[in-house]
Amino acid sequence: MIPGARDLDRYALGEVLAFAYPDRIARQDPGNPERYQLANGRGAKLRQGSQLYGEPWLVIADIKFDERDSVIQRGARLDETILRQHFPERFSKRTTLRFLRESKAVDGVEEQRFSSILLSSRHVPTPKNAETTALLLQGLRELGLDVLPWSESLREFCARAEFLRKTAPEQDFPACDETHLLESLDTWLAPFIEGATRISHIDSEHLGNALRARLDYSQKQTLDREAPRELEVPSGMTRRISYLEGDIPVLAVKLQELFGLADTPRIGFGRVPLLLHLLSPGQKPIQVTRDLKGFWDRTYAEVKKELKGRYPKHPWPDDPWTAKATHRAKPRGT
Repeated sequence: MIPGARDLDRYALGEVLAFAYPDRIARQDPGNPERYQLANGRGAKLRQGSQLYGEPWLVIADIKFDERDSVIQRGARLDETILRQHFPERFSKRTTLRFLRESKAVDGVEEQRFSSILLSSRHVPTPKNAETTALLLQGLRELGLDVLPWSESLREFCARAEFLRKTAPEQDFPACDETHLLESLDTWLAPFIEGATRISHIDSEHLGNALRARLDYSQKQTLDREAPRELEVPSGMTRRISYLEGDIPVLAVKLQELFGLADTPRIGFGRVPLLLHLLSPGQKPIQVTRDLKGFWDRTYAEVKKELKGRYPKHPWPDDPWTAKATHRAKPRGT
């Protein structure tokens, strides 16, 4: 304590010094009684043997500043009531929002401060507002899109759109790769997650609606026509096209279902022949090709010779060009 102050009222000197050094008003650290936080945001500790030990509030008259740890040399005790009387404008209460990676959620904290001194902090319900949405999107940018509830069909949707964007650039399809989706979250995802405060609130329906809304009506029609999810093969069955196995869409189909088909099926305005995964009757791959005609001409005879004995209940015609395509085994007795 400053010499000569003993006969003054307990807080009178502190009240005077508070006007002289408002940025040096300091509050004791709740976790360490020797440390104080100053109104200017800095921290400091009491010098050893100080008579101010244990005081919850101080005004610091003399401080030894140090880059690592400043030391309080002299000061006076202060009462919070005096601060509220003379410095009401320095007291504030506000809710601070932050994104927590561990819980993948936006957390609301109500803080009361005197200038830069934190007086109290408590969790409050997270408001459902634009700031929360913005923080949720920022959290998504940090964590990556894999934390969203992707289904295989939604990944396929993006892959189909990307396929057409590259194959038919004149159709002006929006980019659907992860980099562009992350960069444009504010545009395509934000309108569909209003009210969400945690990533787990975003379900596959939200995600699907947001992704599909990136395409206009004409583009949706083009997507279904030129990058279909499935294709009818000569056997009369529909088989799924996979867009997730590489740059070239894949059609996996049993060889017998393609009898009579001369050319490899094409999609993307006829510009891209599918990558055929020709399967045995046991659904095992026989050949991977984009040249079906060449397969019939050069390879089929060898495949027939090798597999006919293994799958005798399935047709292995000498002429695959004229044979009837089927997904079934031969009738019993034939």
